[in-house]
Amino acid sequence: MALTAGIVGLPNVGKSTLFNAITQAGAESANYPFCTIDPNVGIVEVPDHRLQKLTELVQPKKTVPTTFEFTDIAGIVKGASKGEGLGNKFLSHIREVDAICQVVRCFADDNITHVAGKVDPISDIETINLELILADMESVEKRITRVEKLAKQKDKESVAEFEVLSMLREAFEAEKPARSIEFTDEQMKIARNLHLLTIKPVLYVANVGEDDVANPSENEYVQKVRDYAANENAEVIIVCAKIEEEIAELEGEEKAMFLEELGIEESGLDQLIRTAYSLLGLATYFTAGVQEVRAWTFKKGMKAPQCAGIIHSDFERGFIRAETVSFDDLLAAGSHNAAKEAGKVRLEGKDYEVKDGDVMHFRFNV
Repeated sequence: MALTAGIVGLPNVGKSTLFNAITQAGAESANYPFCTIDPNVGIVEVPDHRLQKLTELVQPKKTVPTTFEFTDIAGIVKGASKGEGLGNKFLSHIREVDAICQVVRCFADDNITHVAGKVDPISDIETINLELILADMESVEKRITRVEKLAKQKDKESVAEFEVLSMLREAFEAEKPARSIEFTDEQMKIARNLHLLTIKPVLYVANVGEDDVANPSENEYVQKVRDYAANENAEVIIVCAKIEEEIAELEGEEKAMFLEELGIEESGLDQLIRTAYSLLGLATYFTAGVQEVRAWTFKKGMKAPQCAGIIHSDFERGFIRAETVSFDDLLAAGSHNAAKEAGKVRLEGKDYEVKDGDVMHFRFNV
């Protein structure tokens, strides 16, 4: 599933530091705007405790996690929609991602310059959102000019599209993103075909100082971001990008001990990866055998043959059925044979909608 989340933000909010921590890819990071110009792309493992449990149960020769892709996009500034500060290039990079993770500075540090001269997370969010809205408004206005004439001639498809375009224009004039509009399913199909920036799902990443990691609720900036996000039904993830860089270099017990010292159960990055994964409507099924235990990413709502096709196109083409057991049932039974004896293993056909956590064995013939 080649879906990617773009990491965006104003310059110097800790965006590239966060990206470095996620991917350990070493994106250049410095204390001045436009340090990152070309988008860096990094692949990360999706943290999933179930994979470790399956490995302990099956004892395979190897274990393969599923992965997720993040794109680090250069800092946006006010006027980006008009080309300010390499704006056109940045906006085109955002257009290519499927979801937006907006990093917001929620820490004070006199040694790190803020592009606006002060720390104000809501102003930062509104600056970026407005630039994306203005870029979308330009696209919609151009499209309206083409569609309006055909709509007046009662062309059915044009009438439907003009209605959607009018709804979008009204929202943009009120400085609201496309994702805030309640479309019908048919209207949403039309809106998605317009490839708008503000229709992409978004989550906010509050980058806090080291002293606020254990108790982020005491940070007034974080509370402001949470209140803002709540109005959009968006999620907020709390991270300290500086600490996450340190955590990213640790593994196993060392990592667990460090998290315990910080007073947190899970790193901000693990939360971010899982939340971004879920934001895009992605889920995980597993295959488990003595040769390999593996996690596979699929889009929620996919049927068994489509999920089989993620492994290999032959699996989908010659799909017969899927031997399926839920992770919880398998874990409770203690083995695949015990789960089968308990009647927990099911044979599912072509119409079966795969569930998150399903452990599957596909039968096919080509």
